[in-house]
Amino acid sequence: MEPQGSHLALGTENIRKLLLQYAIPSVIAMTAASLYNIIDSIFIGQGVGALAISGLAITFPLMNLAAAFGSLVGVGASALMSLRLGQKDYDSANAILGNVLVLNLILGSLYSLVVLLFLDPILYFFGASHDTLPYAHDFMVIITLANPVTHMYFGLNALMRASGNPVRSMNATIISVIINIVLAPLFIFVFHWGIRGAALATVIAQTSMMLWQLLYFTDRKRYIHIRGETFRLQYRIVKDSMSIGLAPFLMNMTSSAIVIIINQSLIRHGGDLAVGAYGIINRIAALFVMIVLGLNQGMQPIAGYNYGARQYDRVTSVLKFTVFLASGVMTLGFLLCELFPHAVASVFTTNRELIDIAAHGLRIVMLVFPIVGFQMVASTFFQSIGMAGKAIFMSLTRQVLFLLPGLLIFPPLLGVKGVWISMPVADTLASIVAVYMLTVQYRKSILRQKINEAKV
Repeated sequence: MEPQGSHLALGTENIRKLLLQYAIPSVIAMTAASLYNIIDSIFIGQGVGALAISGLAITFPLMNLAAAFGSLVGVGASALMSLRLGQKDYDSANAILGNVLVLNLILGSLYSLVVLLFLDPILYFFGASHDTLPYAHDFMVIITLANPVTHMYFGLNALMRASGNPVRSMNATIISVIINIVLAPLFIFVFHWGIRGAALATVIAQTSMMLWQLLYFTDRKRYIHIRGETFRLQYRIVKDSMSIGLAPFLMNMTSSAIVIIINQSLIRHGGDLAVGAYGIINRIAALFVMIVLGLNQGMQPIAGYNYGARQYDRVTSVLKFTVFLASGVMTLGFLLCELFPHAVASVFTTNRELIDIAAHGLRIVMLVFPIVGFQMVASTFFQSIGMAGKAIFMSLTRQVLFLLPGLLIFPPLLGVKGVWISMPVADTLASIVAVYMLTVQYRKSILRQKINEAKV
C-alpha cells in the first residue's frame, strides 16, 4: 500500500490539494530563510546604524558567491540522492552523503581562504566606501570564517529533504531562525558587539543546526547515515553533482555580478545611503520571491510526473493554480510597498533620509511585481518538465539581456532613479518572453493531447 502523498497520488489526487500539500513545507522553509536575512538587517539598522545597513548591502555579492559554490554541490547531490533512493541503491546514497561533507569542507575552506586574503579590496570593488568598509569587513570576517559550516549546513539540509524528510529539513531552518532571533538582539543591544554580534548570531544558529544534522545522519538505524568509507571522493559523484548544480551556480554568479553593478551605480550616483536603501529593498523583495520559490518547489514534482505521464490537462491545472497563487503573493508585496513604503522602510532604520530613499525606491522597484510571479513560475515549469535549457535561458534573460543593459543606460541619465527603473523594465520584458515561450509550449501540449486522444 502506497503512503499518502506517494508518487502514485501525483497522477490522481486533486491538483489543488496536492500543490498545497507539497508546497506548504517549502514555503515555510523559504520564508524562514528570508526572515533570517530580514531580522539581521532590522537589528543591525536599529541597533548599529544606517551606515551599517549600507555595509551589510555591500556584502550581498559575497553572500551570493558563497551560495553559488554551495549550490554547486548541494543542489546536484540532493538530485542524485533522490535518484539513487528511487533505485534502492542505498550504498551509493550513503556515498553521496560522505562526498557532500568532504566537498563542502574543501570548497568552503578554499572560498574562505581566498576571500579573507583579499577581503578589503573585494569590498571596495563591490562598492564599499571608507565609511561603510569597517561594517562590511567586520561582518564578513566572521561569516567567511564559518563558511565551511554554512556550506555543510545547507548541503545537509538539502540531503535531508532529498532522503524523504522535508519536515525535519524545514524544522532545521525554522529553529536556526529562532536561535538567530534570540541571540542577535542579545549580542547587539545588551553586549554591544555591533555588526559582529549579528554575524556571530547567524554563525551560532547555523553551527547548532549543522551539529543537529550530523547527529541525525550518524544514527546507524537510518538507511542513510555517515560511514567512514563514504568519505573517499568518487569521481562520478563529484562530476554528476557539479554537472547538475551548474545551472543554479551560474544563476547565483550572475546575481552576484548584477548586485556589484547595482552597488557601484548607487555609490556613484547616490552615495552610501542609496546602497543602504537597496539593501532594504532587496530584503523586502526577497521575502515575496522566496515564498514563490516555495510554491515552485511544490509544483515541480506534480508537473514533472504528469507531463511524463502525458496527462497534460493536469499539467495545465497545476501550472494555472501555481501562477494564481504566485501572482497573489506578488500582488500582496506590490500593495504593501506601494501603499506603505515609509512604514516598511522604518522597520529597518530610524534615519529619515535613508527611509525616504528606500521608500521611493520600493515604489519603483515593486511597480510590476504582480506579473513577476508568472515569470518565475514559467521558468520553474520548464525545469519541471525536463527542459533545463529553456529554464536557464528564462532565468538569465532578466539578468543578462534586460537588467544589465538597463543598468548601463538608465543610471547615467537619471541617477539613482535610473537604477530603480531598470528593475521593473527588466521584469516586464522578461515576463513578455515568458508569456511567449509558455504559450508556444502550451499549444504543443494541447496538440499532443489531441493526438493521444485520437489514438485512443
